[in-house]
Amino acid sequence: MSLVVQKFGGTSVANSEKILSAARKAVRAHQHGHQVVMVVSAMGKNTDTLVALAAEINEKPPAREMDMLLSTGEQVSVALMAMAIDSLGYKAVSLTGGQIGIKTDSSHTKARIQSISTDRMKELLDEGNIVIAAGFQGIDEQFNITTLGRGGSDTTAVALAAVLGADQCEIYTDVDGIYTTDPRVLPEACLVPRVCYDEMLELASLGAGVMHSRSIEFGKKFNVPIHVRSSLSDAAGSLIVDDADTAGLVVSGAALTRDEAMISVMDVPDVPGTIHKIFAPIAAKKITVDMIVQNVSDDDTTSISFTVPRDEADETVAVIADVVKELGGTLAPANIDVSKVSAVGLGMAHEAGVANRMFRALANADINLEIITTSEIKISVLVDRGNALDALRTIHGEFTLDKLESDGKENESFVPAPREISAVDVIERLQVIGMEALTIDDIELDDTQARITICKIPNRPGLAASLFEDIAKQGVFVDMIVQSFNNEQIADITFTVKRDQLQEAISVAEKAKETYGCEKIDYKERIAKLSVSGIGMRSHTGVAMGSFEALAEAGINVEMISTSEVRVNVVVDGDDANRGLECLQQKFAAELES
Repeated sequence: MSLVVQKFGGTSVANSEKILSAARKAVRAHQHGHQVVMVVSAMGKNTDTLVALAAEINEKPPAREMDMLLSTGEQVSVALMAMAIDSLGYKAVSLTGGQIGIKTDSSHTKARIQSISTDRMKELLDEGNIVIAAGFQGIDEQFNITTLGRGGSDTTAVALAAVLGADQCEIYTDVDGIYTTDPRVLPEACLVPRVCYDEMLELASLGAGVMHSRSIEFGKKFNVPIHVRSSLSDAAGSLIVDDADTAGLVVSGAALTRDEAMISVMDVPDVPGTIHKIFAPIAAKKITVDMIVQNVSDDDTTSISFTVPRDEADETVAVIADVVKELGGTLAPANIDVSKVSAVGLGMAHEAGVANRMFRALANADINLEIITTSEIKISVLVDRGNALDALRTIHGEFTLDKLESDGKENESFVPAPREISAVDVIERLQVIGMEALTIDDIELDDTQARITICKIPNRPGLAASLFEDIAKQGVFVDMIVQSFNNEQIADITFTVKRDQLQEAISVAEKAKETYGCEKIDYKERIAKLSVSGIGMRSHTGVAMGSFEALAEAGINVEMISTSEVRVNVVVDGDDANRGLECLQQKFAAELES
């Protein structure tokens, strides 16, 4: 008998009518011969109400007690859902996270799942029950209630699907699938019938709003098909799978992270260990760092800019102020009036000119770019917050994401591929490494590239577009692109190309120097790009830090950085290629899958 996990979010169980509607969906699946596990969130704004109530009692309530409080929201929902199914004439049993056997670490309000027991759920399912599981929660070794943080019910659902060997995990929400961008922001957004795990990881981290990154990481790690559907209709929705057919799309989605802040550290020593010293105290405070760009050395100093969530800007500045002072650098005031806009798509890895198109479209819209970073499947730009929505709409339209035509009906006949790892294997593996452990798939070295930097060039709309259009006309394929921040009028643009195309790229850069009046062209004929790829790169923030630390200990300087949901790229001097590869392999030996 097949097994289906169905998750219903807070808006899908906001009142008695919606709870009964969700119950009918579960009963219908049961009638079709499936065993059904439901994962239920707290009703509507219940969690917000509890948080507000706690704030009235205590401005800084203990994290353990917050978990005790917030977990009650799901307990109400599961009990009501079981009553609803009983009223429809079917058997149901509600279970808290602790009753299921979801074991977590003791990081209250943001716990990670370590293991899940399946015995009780399987026994209840075999007795003909629909099992109603409380999302968002578990227990630690001391039987304290813990909560999983943002997106916790999604994480619970996909985790249960993994350990139970479910055929599919259905995520019911207030939208009818995954869209090319958030339809609440851009009404012209279109439904995407299928998307792959890596694309969805990027979109989730960029604030796409449908699912949280941790749940997608589970899906990818254990190959769980995730079906995002509307709780308000029977629309076919969208599938998140290992290998999605995106109908030849180069870009499959665009996203906006509105509330960003840019932190700039100026004139610090360009020596091994500098980056690690700056980011170590940030990591210790568990502040999420997103875009990181570094200027090429100028008189043995360098400048580094990076973004953090807007509400963490003040704390970030405070924790690094002493370090920057000790290094002899200066710390610019945080810019809290910026937003990040990104284009995501697997097709970028194989098709040249995607960045050119994006930069040109933004230039035509008179939108200036503060920072640029690229990875294999994502291009992100930092823009003035007031231009954020226009930038999103421009990118969305440039790649005709508003012209997709699909109702998702092709998913109705979807047959999951055989799972490469059985539920028994999943459980055994979790007992050894933990369910949310970082998984490193590969550590790679590319020593075929060269690096070019256009130093201190006047920054204005169209600069990046013109430069990379000219480079494309020469038939030069650009890999990494970083535009870093000097001040509001001046920027550095660094990019990498294949070594045998260096001279063509230099000729374009020299013309740009004449045209725009930059200070100088700097290049290095031989660089090495080191890449660490895997699952959990964002939720395990130590990957970038671990890379910086390992290279610093080996006396290897980092010249460029590019990060994404699935990969951390660093560029070092070509002479350090093999040594850099070896030190990263040693650093992540425990997490590296054979």
